[in-house]
Amino acid sequence: MKTLFPEGFLWGGAVAANQCEGAYLEDGKGLSIQDIMPHGIMGAWTKEPTEDNMKLVGVDFYHRYKEDIRLFAEMGFKIFRTSIAWSRIFPNGDELTPNEIGLQFYDDLFDECHKYGIEPMVTISHYETPLHLAKEYNGWTNRKLIRFYENYVRTIFARYRGKVKYWLTFNEINSILMAPLMSGGIMTPREELSAQNLYQAIHHELVASALAVKIAHEMMPGAMVGCMILGSPTYPLTAHPDDVIKAMKKDQENYYFADVQVRGYYPRYLDSYLKEQGVKIQMEPGDEEILKNTVDFVAFSYYGSSCESADLNAEVGKGNILGGVKNPFLPVSQWGWPIDAQGLRYLLNQMYDRYQKPLFVVENGLGAEDHLVMGPDGELTVEDDYRIQYMEAHIREMAKALEDGVELLGYTSWGCIDLVSASTAQLKKRYGFIYVDRNDDGTGTLSRYKKKSFYWYKHIIETNGQCLLEKEG
Repeated sequence: MKTLFPEGFLWGGAVAANQCEGAYLEDGKGLSIQDIMPHGIMGAWTKEPTEDNMKLVGVDFYHRYKEDIRLFAEMGFKIFRTSIAWSRIFPNGDELTPNEIGLQFYDDLFDECHKYGIEPMVTISHYETPLHLAKEYNGWTNRKLIRFYENYVRTIFARYRGKVKYWLTFNEINSILMAPLMSGGIMTPREELSAQNLYQAIHHELVASALAVKIAHEMMPGAMVGCMILGSPTYPLTAHPDDVIKAMKKDQENYYFADVQVRGYYPRYLDSYLKEQGVKIQMEPGDEEILKNTVDFVAFSYYGSSCESADLNAEVGKGNILGGVKNPFLPVSQWGWPIDAQGLRYLLNQMYDRYQKPLFVVENGLGAEDHLVMGPDGELTVEDDYRIQYMEAHIREMAKALEDGVELLGYTSWGCIDLVSASTAQLKKRYGFIYVDRNDDGTGTLSRYKKKSFYWYKHIIETNGQCLLEKEG
């Protein structure tokens, strides 16, 4: 019988601490950069937390995680990707002694996952640099953050080495190019940040990532550590060679982050670009040796492709995460993001050909406005057929990539329970299989409701995707 997905394929969902936990100052937690970012990725930040920042409460996962993990288990999750809030463990980020209550929370969370046979996957740094490190050191522009990060990873590896097998070092590490505060804790405004300081910060993160891999392999021999990039293949707008070269350059701009973490050294193609920018990366003795500690797998988010053109008059793609021009062949989501399921197959092939390492799709989903209605069983629900259609198309393309020969470990859909959007800081931009009753004005009961997609995804997991073949028949 034809099978779409291998036995043991890791189906699950993904969240980030800063977007779902809330409890932003409870039990010894310090402030993170997210607590002063009430307007999302590119929005202005504030000096102190403000009431309009939806992330301060999130969806109250900190107090309701047992209920939520139980719902994930009901769907059949094999794996659950979350992050550790660095400032729960080290409130300022540069302390030597961790916050025990913060450590215990994640002990309890991971225990709850294992209670249902769910494997945790942990992102070490997911857009939540402690605010003190941003204000005092200007984030990753300062080499001292490598030492603080090392202390943090040694602490959590020692604590959770018997509970967590899969680790990711940095979330969407290449996003620092467009969002230096959110991704790198850098307080200098993007338009004022020099290329020298930006690429030096990137170097510090890459060294820290490799150091985490080294420490993990020493402390947890059975662990698997991955890099994680924002995945978005770049198409040329036309077959004109100028457009093709522009697309190639854009891909290189993003791929070099993974190239270093997978291959253990800087790619040659970066030399000319850095020279053009007047950048000379300052390497300390031992950096090149540390970078040789390469990752075990490559993880990435995928929400759509981008398009490039050498024509300066080409229409800008307003919803493209990484910029570029509009692709006239693709529909867009409610938030203007291009919808390109085939791009996922293309990206999987592109990355596997490039690295020959196992891949993991750790984010994918559709942000949309959902509305509660009364279901046929008398329970409140969301008739989110649009989400089912979107995700089914992407899962089918993953299956095609497996047939192409790609080695794929698993799939964790983004925002498996509604959470606060990173891009817009809204709750009305929902991704989940579980609806959370909270609105952008802060009202709502925080009650959870199963959407139609909840039962659809449950069926996908329990049949290991074989139900898609039945649908074809």
